[in-house]
Amino acid sequence: MVLPILLIVALGLVQAGLFVRDQLVLVEAARAGAREASVSADDGTVRAAVDRAAATLAAADLAMEVDRSGQQGQPVSVRLVYTDPVVIPVVRWLFPPSVELSAAATMRQEYR
Repeated sequence: MVLPILLIVALGLVQAGLFVRDQLVLVEAARAGAREASVSADDGTVRAAVDRAAATLAAADLAMEVDRSGQQGQPVSVRLVYTDPVVIPVVRWLFPPSVELSAAATMRQEYR
């Protein structure tokens, strides 16, 4: 009687750990995107940097927004939103169908 409940709790913790892992990957991808945006005005290269840093995430579920304010020396921000699905079928009833994760990073523009 206790074993099934313990198994559900353990699998729920594993799923929560997967959400945390994806959040950490998303934070790193936002940082990599902000770094690229600080040295390049091309949003395509920013997206490529984000995709490289977030290789374990589904690119189709990853939205990116770049906000540049001004010129050299002014901040540039990269905001990412990722829709993270529940991947462990046994605990889908414990979680919403997907969880929206977000991360943002801001750096100083270095290009002219």
